[in-house]
Amino acid sequence: MAGATGQGRAPARSGRARRAGAWLALVGVCLAAPAGFVVSDRLEARNDFCSSCHLEPGVPLHQAIRRDFDAAAAASLAAAHARADVLDAGAPREFRCIDCHGGASLTGRLRVKLLAARDAFWYVVGHFEEPQEMRWPLWDEDCAKCHPDFDESEPAEWESPGFHQLAVHNAELGVACVECHRSHEADGDPAAHFIAASHVRSQCARCHAEFE
Repeated sequence: MAGATGQGRAPARSGRARRAGAWLALVGVCLAAPAGFVVSDRLEARNDFCSSCHLEPGVPLHQAIRRDFDAAAAASLAAAHARADVLDAGAPREFRCIDCHGGASLTGRLRVKLLAARDAFWYVVGHFEEPQEMRWPLWDEDCAKCHPDFDESEPAEWESPGFHQLAVHNAELGVACVECHRSHEADGDPAAHFIAASHVRSQCARCHAEFE
């Protein structure tokens, strides 16, 4: 009987141990997640951190993008932003990568953190590849936090109206900001806010057949 009783208790102890381990793991995650959120916020505030990973010796992450971003003469919309100061608590400071790529809402912030965590994992295990494009493009809210209003001013009599001077283009258009206003491509016209006409025509053709 004693042997039978002892054999019956072992699975119970094992089950309690598993449950205790699961609870400890959950508590660990709950404690680590906020700490990771805060620490990554501090690190992401530095542009050098954003381009500090190396895929091979001497080749930093986003090398061409960072070179363009830091160039004295802006060659892209992102570089033009880098030339501008940002008001932070009323004081000007330099523009940072994370000012666009950080997420404007809680949902946006969580999306960024999940993507960063995934990339960090693949980098640590040695399977990270330099992205050729943004897998998760910026949302309109990321642009609207600094650019909340469209230009709906009236054009001069001799001018054709600009895109956003037509109210129909500013409500439920179905085209995201970054589908026309590409950030890091260097093929845009500086005099037209770095818009690339050849690219934008394809966006216009979604509604206007004459642009096909």
